[in-house]
Amino acid sequence: AAFAAEGSAARRAVAGHGLDETFHHPRSGRDLSLRWVYVHMLEEYARHNGHADLLRERLDGAVGD
Repeated sequence: AAFAAEGSAARRAVAGHGLDETFHHPRSGRDLSLRWVYVHMLEEYARHNGHADLLRERLDGAVGD
């Protein structure tokens, strides 16, 4: 439920914005595009899934293809 709620909040936040629109990120001091954010989040999600898969392999001994 928490994951679905976060997805809904994210969709509302970007509604009506194009991938090439930029915004200023206060912590980094850089201007970022929505496209950059999407790519970054996909990379992070994939990285964490990879970590979870490594843990699962250690627990059950099975490896994926």
